[in-house]
Amino acid sequence: MSDVKEKISSLLNDNKIVLFMKGTQQFPMCGFSARACSILQDMGVQFHDVNVLEDEAIRNGIKEFGNWPTIPQLYVNKQLVGGSDIMMEMYQTGELQELLK
Repeated sequence: MSDVKEKISSLLNDNKIVLFMKGTQQFPMCGFSARACSILQDMGVQFHDVNVLEDEAIRNGIKEFGNWPTIPQLYVNKQLVGGSDIMMEMYQTGELQELLK
């Protein structure tokens, strides 16, 4: 598991905004991932996507890493923000825009 944690840490160190998702931002593979991408894209935010469907170790490892059971997961400045429901709530209140300034 330590290799997976290192890989996740490296992704978070190398990218300010990371979305662990099913599919890619060009081709989301589930509704929740599509909604998360749509929110970020509507805001014009550049983000790094990680397709958890391509790597089972990352798919399971990210759930343990952030102690969050579902995908997608948004990280900003190495901090877990949450999944698509939390992103939507934060987007509607303006909190997400503030965070991503």
